[in-house]
Amino acid sequence: MDADRIEALIYELLRGLGEDPDRDGLRNTPRRVGRMYDEILAGYRQDPAAVINGALFDVAYDEMVVVRDIEFASLCEHHLLPFIGHAHVAYIPNGKVIGLSKIPRIVDMFARRLQVQERLTSQIADFLTETLRPQGVAVVMEGLHMCSMIRGVKKADARMISSAMRGVFRHNLATRTEFMDHIQRPAAKDM
Repeated sequence: MDADRIEALIYELLRGLGEDPDRDGLRNTPRRVGRMYDEILAGYRQDPAAVINGALFDVAYDEMVVVRDIEFASLCEHHLLPFIGHAHVAYIPNGKVIGLSKIPRIVDMFARRLQVQERLTSQIADFLTETLRPQGVAVVMEGLHMCSMIRGVKKADARMISSAMRGVFRHNLATRTEFMDHIQRPAAKDM
């Protein structure tokens, strides 16, 4: 990421908006925006192998593993506005499991890029499928998109749900239904 170029472009954007980028409240804005983009688009610079960091384990377990309510934040590639929400991820092992903390890290790695929710959902499912070679992977994401909340149609409560089903989740209705039941249950904190 070219921080100097981003700062110069934000400076010019502020001028184009009719603002004085040198006034007190805006003086450091180009630098802050540059640091923000470096942080929220960090997924481009992450090495997937480093994210997993060897946390694949041989385990004789072949039942569903579900990690739900994983918070995510991403940046819509169409308007450069954020979308936020929760991801729910499941897989059925085929001799290997992945460390629990790695699934939220994988979600973050792909979310911290310019995205559309549909691609983000598929990237997570495909990466887990390639990495684990499980019997199946399921990903459901629910997002609130600022581009439809504060501009355009201005629907503040509209949520987008996307899913990606691989392996047995795609081909076995009972497996898919079990996953959907898990993610629709109230969280323990809500009980």
